[in-house]
Amino acid sequence: MKMFKNRDIISMVDFSREEIDHILDVAERVEKDPTGCHDLLNNKILALLFFEPSTRTRMSFESAMYKLGGKCIDLGAIDASSLKKGESFTDTIKVISKYADLMVIRHPAEGAARYASEIVDIPVINGGDGTGQHPTQTLLDLFTLKKENKLERVNIGILGDLRYSRTVHSLVYALTLYNVDMTFIYPPSLRLPDWILEHLIKNDIRYKECNNIDEVIGDIDVLYITRIQKERFPDISEYYAVSDSYKVTKSLLVSKAKDDLILLHPLPKKNEIEKELDDTPYAKYFLQVEYGVYVRMALLGLIMGVFD
Repeated sequence: MKMFKNRDIISMVDFSREEIDHILDVAERVEKDPTGCHDLLNNKILALLFFEPSTRTRMSFESAMYKLGGKCIDLGAIDASSLKKGESFTDTIKVISKYADLMVIRHPAEGAARYASEIVDIPVINGGDGTGQHPTQTLLDLFTLKKENKLERVNIGILGDLRYSRTVHSLVYALTLYNVDMTFIYPPSLRLPDWILEHLIKNDIRYKECNNIDEVIGDIDVLYITRIQKERFPDISEYYAVSDSYKVTKSLLVSKAKDDLILLHPLPKKNEIEKELDDTPYAKYFLQVEYGVYVRMALLGLIMGVFD
């Protein structure tokens, strides 16, 4: 297995099943005794560079670093940085790398995190790159599935924006390493990118595609729901044509879904999930948020060499 110390976390494409399972095992150890980690990264500094808005990813990394005894520095608002003066992305990344021991980057351009990893000498974690990948979100999704006993021999439905969603792209790729069936539910214009479908076919992954959630809800064990992302559409009229395509309701699940179905969502959610579902046993998306801290603690500790 490839060592994790000083390793970049850029894409799920870079990871084997064995490596993912190891991260999940370490996260489970952290979950059982989070207070036992309180000084493992004492005097270490994590730089947060978010060129796009974020709540959960940014704050959970901050929380994870503080719980490990480390500290964070934050680029903050772009308009308050030297980027506003015309400093290049390259120079900004190189400069901040001199202040920290590792960094998390979120950027609207696909490939930005990998580029950063090639020009700095500290580890880089991809906090989301455009429509590309979001590996740490996928790891917490997988951790949630593992804790719910839904990571093997299940049918996982993925609903919504499959074309532009980096969380979906990361998750689908990772799930090909597990024994699951997948069901993709999407508006016709938001189908998965060809490169992912080709990967599924090449690896003989069982999957089904449809446009109507009612047709398949009774067959799936997990429903992973994504927001249709207004900010990703090159033509805003295309967004409005599909923006309200789906809404998962309590009545739908009670009447047609399996009793032990679980709902996941990377958040933020808008209108795609009826609010009445938030407090039902189906909803696990707020639990995902909690698990995200343990997973990111595990990753930070593995990268810094304090976990084996």
